[in-house]
Amino acid sequence: MRKRYFLPLLWGLIVLSMMAVSVFAETGESNYPSITVGVPSNRCPIFYQEEKTGEVAGIGVELMRQAAEEAGYSVSFQVIQEETLKEALDNPAYDVIMPFGSAITSASGQSTIVSENLMETPFAFVTKENHEKRSMDELRVGMLHSLGGCIETLHQLFPNLSIVEYDTMQESVKALRAGEVDALLHNSYVWSYVLQKPSYQDLVIQPTAVFSMDFRAGAVDTAKSHRIIEQLNKGIAEMSDTRRQAIILDYTSRRLYHYDFSDYLYQYGVILLLAVLLFAALVIIAVQKIHAVQKEQEEKLRQMMDHDPLTGVLSLNAFRKKVKELLISYPDSQYFLSYSNIRDFKFINDSLGRAAGDDLLRFWAKKSMEYLSDREAICRVSGDHFVVLRYIPSEERMREDEENVFKPVENYFIRQGKTNRVQICSGIYVLTPNDFKQIDVDHMMDLALVAEKRAKENRKISYAFYNQDQWEKGKRAADVVNALPEALQAGEIQVWYQPQVNYETGAITGAEALCRWKHSKIGWLPPSEFVPILENAGLIFDLDSFVWERACQDLHRWNQQGIHRTVSVNLSREDIQEGKDIPEHFCRLIQTYDLSPDQLHVEITETAYAENPELLINTTQQLRALGFQVEMDDFGSGYSSLHMLKEVPVDRIKLDLHFLTSSGDLDKSHIIVSAMIQMVRQLGIELISEGVETVEQAKFLQSKGSFEMQGYYFFKPMPVEEFEKLTVSSKTAQ
Repeated sequence: MRKRYFLPLLWGLIVLSMMAVSVFAETGESNYPSITVGVPSNRCPIFYQEEKTGEVAGIGVELMRQAAEEAGYSVSFQVIQEETLKEALDNPAYDVIMPFGSAITSASGQSTIVSENLMETPFAFVTKENHEKRSMDELRVGMLHSLGGCIETLHQLFPNLSIVEYDTMQESVKALRAGEVDALLHNSYVWSYVLQKPSYQDLVIQPTAVFSMDFRAGAVDTAKSHRIIEQLNKGIAEMSDTRRQAIILDYTSRRLYHYDFSDYLYQYGVILLLAVLLFAALVIIAVQKIHAVQKEQEEKLRQMMDHDPLTGVLSLNAFRKKVKELLISYPDSQYFLSYSNIRDFKFINDSLGRAAGDDLLRFWAKKSMEYLSDREAICRVSGDHFVVLRYIPSEERMREDEENVFKPVENYFIRQGKTNRVQICSGIYVLTPNDFKQIDVDHMMDLALVAEKRAKENRKISYAFYNQDQWEKGKRAADVVNALPEALQAGEIQVWYQPQVNYETGAITGAEALCRWKHSKIGWLPPSEFVPILENAGLIFDLDSFVWERACQDLHRWNQQGIHRTVSVNLSREDIQEGKDIPEHFCRLIQTYDLSPDQLHVEITETAYAENPELLINTTQQLRALGFQVEMDDFGSGYSSLHMLKEVPVDRIKLDLHFLTSSGDLDKSHIIVSAMIQMVRQLGIELISEGVETVEQAKFLQSKGSFEMQGYYFFKPMPVEEFEKLTVSSKTAQ
């Protein structure tokens, strides 16, 4: 009995503490800039107006207030007067509007931007008690007209779904009872409030959510809104899950619904006709019934918070609690924690449809739970990511999981007559005695995730065990990724130049732009370390575009000084896969800095052509048509050089001199390089040799008719100030 009241009391104390801090902050003076947030007022407990004060309150208000304070804003809330959020977006009186699941267009057709996610809001159906089950394509769904953004998202998820819009909740309920629609769709939190109305007792909330929608702030895409959203995102990032859950629990546990006269008349109409002597007893019964309804709704809400609405497995917060309970209860047991997801899951959604992907996840969860005991746990972190705490009674357990769970999941679509085989990648962390003493579930998951990433990178294996070296490497990679934006602004990353020379004349004919990073804490980082990290993180475009911009700035300055130079810049295959219009980007650069296209040479590695030839060849053709010089970098270092020479239209080949290193047969190396030089010349393509480190290499290349060279024998990469001191007519060392 004590346990039943202890947890609510503890949560109450936490909430009261947060409210006390909030009240203290509100009474103090603030110099923070103010923003106005437009919100609806008819979505209790998400958004509503206090009856006494008329102030806007609710889960969404409190979440935004907390995020704004973290971001350094003083926030005021204003009830929107427009019928829909799409119309409210066009009203300049609001700085941002809430809530949005994703970016949409305003009523006037303007594009919008949205903030990071404040919380996940599950949407669920409400039906009559004895409703007829139908498929999504046959379902007629009623929704409020004010949920215009949600309706747009729902049409994207289920294009064939029939949706009827209503102005009020009363109209939609009336239509449901009349059979005009089969179900009503709304936020599950709002349902927990609306269904407290006694006359709606014939309506039931379906236990499985249709989908979960992000809860974001949005605004019309302007420079001002970009600044506000970017600042709000910083505040959102600072908010902990504990704070979010406390706010949600606070409002969902309040008794916000107030009976009106029609409610009392509906519920107690017969009772009012009874004798006065029975009145007191009947009131007690009514109050008990109200408490029972509220308790039932609270239990449903607790179930929704503790379980994933799609698959029914534990939520992440509930999983953390369950793991702690199990490790405390079974301190002498051997456990491992696995972090698993599906390789190329996005391809499954794109090719087979989101519904097929959801069905796969539900099947995976169902098969996993069939073989879990009461001393084990499973949760869905997000998307196709599942985490399992597994008891290890013997070495046979993993082989049993392979046979009973993973193979059926892998063959899920095969059994349906499709050709798609599902591939699961798993990272496994075996718990140590210290994990039972200091229980940190998030840290265990991080370690398992490191192993999972290693398995995903190696397509020959489906699972991998955690390795400490991999963890340290992952932490360093995270440091590099997180430091990039600040490093670009602080000048830690510099553009250096390595001169290119004509060996016969000694003249400097050009230079290659390279980046160097002097990290404020780590020191000098080699490009061989940070470039692959940024490529894997999808941030290489940020670095490359910085180098391109700086090189164009230098070229512009040199042109004004009367010095016409050419610079080669590197283009990564990741830049093109970003889906950006690279040729147009380079056109804007030369127009901005008043350059001629021939001053900017674009280097693309030979291996990049081999990995995605069609896209890269098309980009190469567009660049050359615009007047840019395109170079194939690292030629001879890959496996498809001869084939690429036939297929790829380039202006110059950068010959990789790894054949002339000290290893291997030097005579054979000379034969190979000689043949490559002759072949390139006969194809009518210009040639430059890179990586020249000795006078012997330089003279050999000269004897074969290759005069353009680049390498440490001539110059190492140097800061721009040193490069500018070199003259075009300078002679290289012989």
